[in-house]
Amino acid sequence: MADNSAVDDTDRLLIDLLRVDARRTYSEMAVQVGLSVAAVKRRVDRLREIGVITGFTVQVDHAKLGAGVEAFIELRFLGNTRVSEIVRSVGTIPEVQAVFTLAGDPDALVQVRVHDLAHLQLVIDTLRRSGTVTGTRTLMVLGSWERGS
Repeated sequence: MADNSAVDDTDRLLIDLLRVDARRTYSEMAVQVGLSVAAVKRRVDRLREIGVITGFTVQVDHAKLGAGVEAFIELRFLGNTRVSEIVRSVGTIPEVQAVFTLAGDPDALVQVRVHDLAHLQLVIDTLRRSGTVTGTRTLMVLGSWERGS
């Protein structure tokens, strides 16, 4: 686990800059934070080494890939279902983007991306058959905003 005391305001600014554009150059960031390019590179390398930065990613327009419908599906499981079993049972479904196991009701929240409503119905049916699911509730995403986007 990272030692957050080793992260200062400049590090946080660098992280914010990379969240907006992970392909941003060290030169661009150096100008914005008032450090040399070498100092920025050292800081980013250190943030990676201590596990604060765990990777770099790309933002995708899922609609252009044919999966423009996003939904979150609440899942309820039998009381004796292990948390690891919840993730294993739904993580193999290709449309599942993320699984969040929860304390309380529901037991898990599953993010899915599908082509259309008929495809969503198939995914819900698949989830319902994926082991010890006792109930579902689906929430359709109308729009979204993410910090750093």
